[in-house]
Amino acid sequence: MTARPNDEPAAVATRRLIVYVVWDRRGDVERYVAHALEGLREHAAQLMVVVNGSLTDAGRATLEPLADEILVRENRGFDIWGHKDALDHLGDRIDEFDEVLLTNDTWFGPVRPYGPVFARMEASPADFWGMTDHAREEPNPFTGVGVLHYHLQSFWIAVRRRMFSSQAWEAYWRDLPAMPDYFDAVLQHEAVFTQHFADAGFRHDVAFPSEDYPTDHPALFNPDLLLEDGCPLLKRRPFFHYPPFLDRHAVIGREILREVERHGYPTPLIWEDIARNVAPRVANANTAALEVLPDRPWPVDAVREPRRLAVVVHCADVDALGEVLEYARNLPQPTDLIVTVTSEADSSRVRALIAHQRDARIERADVRVLSVGGADAMCALFIGCRDTLLDGTYDLIFRVVAAHPRRDSFNADRHFVRYQLDNLLGSPGSVANLLALFDREEGLGAVFPPTNLFGSSPLGAGWGSTRGRAEALAESLGIRVPLDDVSPLAPYGGMMVFRPEALRVMAERAWTEGDYTRPDAAHPDAPLGDTQERMVSYAMGELGFHCRTVLTSEHADINHPALEFTLDQLSSTTPGYPVEQIQFLHRVGRIGNASALDFVRMYMRLNHPTATRRLISFAHTATRRLKMFARRHRST
Repeated sequence: MTARPNDEPAAVATRRLIVYVVWDRRGDVERYVAHALEGLREHAAQLMVVVNGSLTDAGRATLEPLADEILVRENRGFDIWGHKDALDHLGDRIDEFDEVLLTNDTWFGPVRPYGPVFARMEASPADFWGMTDHAREEPNPFTGVGVLHYHLQSFWIAVRRRMFSSQAWEAYWRDLPAMPDYFDAVLQHEAVFTQHFADAGFRHDVAFPSEDYPTDHPALFNPDLLLEDGCPLLKRRPFFHYPPFLDRHAVIGREILREVERHGYPTPLIWEDIARNVAPRVANANTAALEVLPDRPWPVDAVREPRRLAVVVHCADVDALGEVLEYARNLPQPTDLIVTVTSEADSSRVRALIAHQRDARIERADVRVLSVGGADAMCALFIGCRDTLLDGTYDLIFRVVAAHPRRDSFNADRHFVRYQLDNLLGSPGSVANLLALFDREEGLGAVFPPTNLFGSSPLGAGWGSTRGRAEALAESLGIRVPLDDVSPLAPYGGMMVFRPEALRVMAERAWTEGDYTRPDAAHPDAPLGDTQERMVSYAMGELGFHCRTVLTSEHADINHPALEFTLDQLSSTTPGYPVEQIQFLHRVGRIGNASALDFVRMYMRLNHPTATRRLISFAHTATRRLKMFARRHRST
C-alpha cells in the first residue's frame, strides 16, 4: 500500500472516494488507465487504486502521481473482491466521505466530460446510482432458467452515506461469496447487487437508463448513442468480445472508434490497449481493420517527410526477382534495396539484373549472400538482415519474397504471388495510400494482405503444426498477447510492410542458423520460420503496435463475392445466425473422416456431453496407465 505524498486534491462539492480496480497481465499500467484516472482526479476527494496481482516499478511510477493510495492484492475474486478489500482496508475512514464510487479498468474515458454526469446525479435522491443498467431478462441468459433481474452494471456504482453506513451494507460485503470465474462475478454480485439493496429499502438511479435506448444492453450494443447523450465512458468489451456475437447484433467497432475520435478522445490509447491485450485476429475483426486501398491517392493533410524506406527481398528464385523489381517502381520515392541470396552465383545474377533494370528509385543496392540455411525466408530476415531491423536506419521496410512457390497448381502459384505483390506494391496510388496509413497511425506496426482464399485452405487451421511451438516461443520472448484460438493473424508467405522497431521483440534475439535447420526436440513438426511468420502480429502487439490487413480495390472485388458464396454454402445445412451455427458446430466437435465412429462421437458430444466428458477422461487415464505398464514391461 502506498499513500500519496503531501498533495492535497482539489476541493469537490461532494466528498467523493473513488476506488478504481485495475488488473494487467504484465503488472503494468496501460496508458488509457492513466488517462481515465487523470480525468477522475478532480472529482475525487480521495482516489484509491487497487491493483489485482503484481505491479511493476514502472506501473507504480505511473500511478503514484494520480492516486492517494495504491493497494496491491492477490488477483482473486475479480474487481469485486478488489472493492471488498479496499473497503476492508478503509474501515471507519469511509465515514469521512459522502459518496463512494466503485469502478474499474473495463472502460475508456473520459470520452465526454465526467463533470456534467456527476453534477446531474448529485441532484438525485438515490442512495446508490450507476452509469448504465441492464434490463430484466427471463429466462436468465447465463443459466437458461429463472430471471436475470434488472441491475446497475457493476463497472460503475456510486453509493451514498445512508447506504454504506448501514448494517445491510456491512453484511453484504462480509458475506460476499467466492468468485472463481467470470460467471460467478456476474451471477453472484452484479446481477443481484441492485435487487438486494432495493429489497432492503434503498433507492437507486441510473445516469443513462436502458429504457431510453433501443436495446436492453446499450453499453455493449449502443455505445454511440450513449456517447451522443453525454456518457463519458466507452466499454472495452466491443473490441474483445466474440466477433460472431457482435456481428449478430451489428456492433461495428470501426464506427464506434470513429465516434470516439469525433469527441476528441485520443484513440491511439485504444489501439495500444487492443494490441497488447486482445488476440490479433479477434481485434482485426472487431475493429474492421481491413483497409481497401484504391488506385487514386487519398487526400492527406500532412505527410511525414522524409520517409526512409527499404525494400528487403529474399531471393529464393532469381528468375522471379525481375517481377519484384518492376513492382518496386510503384514506390513514390527513392529507396534502398537489400536482397538476400544463398549462393555467390545467385549474387552475381542479382547484381547483373539490378544493373540492367537501372531504376533511378533505387539509391543503394546491397546483395547479401547467406549460407544454405538462409534459404528460409524468416532466417534471411532475422539473421541476414538483423542489423537493418535494429540500427534505426529505416522508418518502413517493404518485405517481399522473390520465389515461384510450389503449391497445388500453376494457377494457385500464380495467384499467390500476384496476391501478395499486388496488395503491397500494386500501383503508385495504392502504395501512396498504404504509406498514408503509417503516417496517420503512429501505433501501426505492420500491414499485410488478409489470408489468401484461392488455391489454399489455411482458414480453420492457420496454426498448422506450429501452435505448440508458438506458445513456447511467446513464453521465451515474453510475449503475453493472447494467441488466437483457430488461426493467427499473420503475413502468410512472410510478405508485409512494417516499422522495424515494431518487430524488436523477435529481432533482438540472436538467432542462429541451427535454430532454422535443426528440428526442435519439443516440436519437431513446427519449423521455426513458419512459427515466426505466424507470430509477427503477437510480437508487435507486445510493444503496443497493432496490425492492419490491406487489399487493393481489385482484390477486394475478387475476394468478397467468393467469401460470401463460400459462407453461404457452409451455412446452408445449419439454421440460425452464424454465431449460433458456430456454437452448434463447436458442440458437435471435429467431423474427422465422417466414419460411423465419428458420427457416434458427434452424437454423444451433442446429446450426452457430461457422459462424453467422463468417457474421454476415463480413456485418457486408461491410456496413460497402459503406456506406463508397457514401459515397465519393456524395462524388465
